[in-house]
Amino acid sequence: MTTSPSPSPPGPGVLDAALDRAFGHPSGLLGRFGGKLMAVSNATTEHRVVDLARLEPDETVLVIGPGPGIGLDAASKLAGEVIGVEPSPEMRDLCADRCGDRAEVRAGSAARTGCADEIADVVLTVNNVQLWDDRAASFAELFRVLRPGGRLLLSAHEKWLPVTRHELADEAAAAGFADLQTWTWDPPGFAPLAAQLRAVKPS
Repeated sequence: MTTSPSPSPPGPGVLDAALDRAFGHPSGLLGRFGGKLMAVSNATTEHRVVDLARLEPDETVLVIGPGPGIGLDAASKLAGEVIGVEPSPEMRDLCADRCGDRAEVRAGSAARTGCADEIADVVLTVNNVQLWDDRAASFAELFRVLRPGGRLLLSAHEKWLPVTRHELADEAAAAGFADLQTWTWDPPGFAPLAAQLRAVKPS
């Protein structure tokens, strides 16, 4: 009788790659599955950020990394024009399914939105800043696309931030943003503590 060795559990690299395909840079079936989970786990925070933005019917809103589109959908019911910038084709499909023609969804990232200068009144981003390869370039891009007086609202799981929320605010200030405010918020349920930031492009 011969025996075969028991299969080894997946190594950290395999697990990291799977998590990245599901949540970090969603792709394929894992990406769609991750999107469904994000739609549930992030929904409360997405709605809170939209509420904090106090959107007006004549405003244009840019949502960076909308994922499955919960915040994009909420913003599209309040603002005049809503644009989602999302690198993942799977997430863009979910956004399109959820929002229909109430929002434009395009390929891009925080550092490369593909938007014209001073096109947006508000930029919203939830649980996306930790994926920005170049935060300085991303903050500079968001500053560029905002109109004078425009506002940025950012939220992310605090434990996943690459720097402290205060350092993140300093980086936004270095890009030109003013009136920086940062705080933490404990979402109901099991979601992790959120670090949130508000900033304004000077008029």
